[in-house]
Amino acid sequence: MTIRPICEPVELPLGTAVIAERVSIEADAPAIGPFRHYHGVAELVLFRRVRGEFMVEGRRNRLSDGAVSFVPSMRQHDFVLERGAMEWVLIQIDPYFVEELARRQSTARLNRAFIAKPDEPAKLRIDALADWLIEAASEPTDPAIPGLVELLLIAAAKAPEAETIAEEDPAISFDRLLPVLERLRAAPGEPITLERAAAMSNLSPAYFSRRFRQMSGMPFTEYSRIYRLHLAARRLATTGAAVSEIGYGVGFSSPAHFSARFRERFGMTPREYRKSAARRASGEGDG
Repeated sequence: MTIRPICEPVELPLGTAVIAERVSIEADAPAIGPFRHYHGVAELVLFRRVRGEFMVEGRRNRLSDGAVSFVPSMRQHDFVLERGAMEWVLIQIDPYFVEELARRQSTARLNRAFIAKPDEPAKLRIDALADWLIEAASEPTDPAIPGLVELLLIAAAKAPEAETIAEEDPAISFDRLLPVLERLRAAPGEPITLERAAAMSNLSPAYFSRRFRQMSGMPFTEYSRIYRLHLAARRLATTGAAVSEIGYGVGFSSPAHFSARFRERFGMTPREYRKSAARRASGEGDG
């Protein structure tokens, strides 16, 4: 069975400073994206096999094997991945940890998003550190975790930066829309109407709709639905809450409605997704 990656938004479990996991996309998996988004954690992605593009703050970069992307907390970004087999390591980090490290002159690059292209010796070191971190992160209190994360962030910050190009039609700054996105993040179980979202941004509904589509590549109502489905996917994979409880918690009116919309987005029911995530976490894979 094809496994889509566990997606944004991200909630670090209580007492956890880092989530580190391997993500594999099978050869028959569909293309992924676009879904411009932001989240509270900082994100480091170590691409081992990849074909696609990374977009952040109005610029884009063609991804290649061995590329490393870093996005600080609360920065709008997107990955658009082509069809086919790919794999990467996803590391999501408490922003306070990153902010402390970014105060150093040698790692000040961590204050902004970037794509790095490590040379071959650096790639080998980064891969070894990532494998060690994944093993350590299975126990959130492992004392090795802070040091491993720091070494990975330093390696990313010191690697040569890849060139980016301005998007032909860059998304506008989302500062004006931030109250709506923050409201969605804070209360996903209470969906916002278009009219309410527009009022929160001090814009007319028509103008808000145009601006939001520019920013996200999709209408607000679709973005809200996808956001809540991705949050449900994360909760299915990381909590033991009942499927119906999760569905109600992200604003779906009934278990049947939640299951139907979830299957449309992820290609499987919520229960199938939970079982697949559990198999992946245990290293059993799917077949």
